[in-house]
Amino acid sequence: MNKKWTIEKIKEFVETNSESKLLTTEYHGFSQKLLLKCACGSKFEKTFTKFKNKHQRKCDVCQPPKESR
Repeated sequence: MNKKWTIEKIKEFVETNSESKLLTTEYHGFSQKLLLKCACGSKFEKTFTKFKNKHQRKCDVCQPPKESR
């Protein structure tokens, strides 16, 4: 059974597994983009799935997107 993620659990995961801070206050599902603040101060958006599973945990300046194959 899939784990039900709440905004509180997501905030805890973000703060435990990265230097970013979660700015979004409501969570409506896996396709929603979350507003985050990188350690450098830049704000960026990622879905929780990308943040959690693909380790995209910083802004595009600190962690540039990987080139396509």
